[in-house]
Amino acid sequence: MAHLTLLLVMIFASATLSDLLIKDNAWHAWKEYYNKIYASDDEESLRYSIWINNLKMINQHNSDKSKSFTMEMNHLGDMTIKEVHLMLNGYNRMKETKSHGSDAVTFLPPSNVVLPKEVDWRTKGYVTPVKNQGQCGSCWAFSATGSLEGQHFKKTGKLVSLSEQNLVDCSLKFGNYGCDGGWMVRAFRYINANGGIDTEASYPYVGADEKCHFNKSDVGADDTGYVTVKSGDEDALKMAVGTVGPISVAIDAGHSSFAFYNGGVYVEPDCSTTFLDHGVLAVGYGTTEEGQDYWLVKNRLVISFRPSKCPVAVGEQAGEWKATSKWQETSTTCVELLPMQAILWFEGTLGDYELP
Repeated sequence: MAHLTLLLVMIFASATLSDLLIKDNAWHAWKEYYNKIYASDDEESLRYSIWINNLKMINQHNSDKSKSFTMEMNHLGDMTIKEVHLMLNGYNRMKETKSHGSDAVTFLPPSNVVLPKEVDWRTKGYVTPVKNQGQCGSCWAFSATGSLEGQHFKKTGKLVSLSEQNLVDCSLKFGNYGCDGGWMVRAFRYINANGGIDTEASYPYVGADEKCHFNKSDVGADDTGYVTVKSGDEDALKMAVGTVGPISVAIDAGHSSFAFYNGGVYVEPDCSTTFLDHGVLAVGYGTTEEGQDYWLVKNRLVISFRPSKCPVAVGEQAGEWKATSKWQETSTTCVELLPMQAILWFEGTLGDYELP
């Protein structure tokens, strides 16, 4: 019996050692793949500890067969969710006042309009390719440019990529904070007062706060104002998306499940309908073959570098999305909504909606 006990102990010890070696090898492979370099051994030890905890969380989630989506390790693996949130989620909803200001106009849905069953403004030429905001809380700027790019195309027939860096550098006097966050509304106000926004080609994105160097001769588009859609009103949002074009929206993206989402039907029970921290762009809606309504939403965070269905939950909502071949041409993500969910488009209660 003593020999059996010893054998079992040796087997368990061997299995534990094997697990450690696998994790250690995976850590080094992950560092090499994402080119992770740390300033000191202490820093690497800390990042390894965070990485291990994230890996355990991911594996625990994926081992639960009742979960409707899977998670996967990615380039954010050595960061806490608080660090990810501070670095990437720059929509300052909690600091904004209830009023959008004296210039705010509420969207009034047109009467006697029969909406199409599905809309995808990408197929109509309204949407520029996915951009990457990098390690800068400038999601609000990308959301604003995306909306204006669509309206500029609607008016001129020309799709022009507009400069997010222009907004990051130059809209501080309108209450934005560059890479430390901002609001789409305040971006629209700046563009209107400034007489336009430069093109992406003339004022390229660097993902950091720089001195403003707006050039009037490089303006790619202007706006005459903006309209707000009532917060949480999906019917009004659907009417706006269906009749106007791509719409700036804000979501709660401050969850580990968002950061490490891999595929499947995303459900985040702790998602907030009021703490909205990430600006995105609603570019369409539709219904799956199974009868589930969804939103199609463009995002700017590169969570994985391959096609995938990526995440974002919206408040108490629930839904289901199963990818079809037409979505495999680019990365996407699922956002839960009731009765409609969103498909977030990555190269991942929707609360505030703005039209330029």
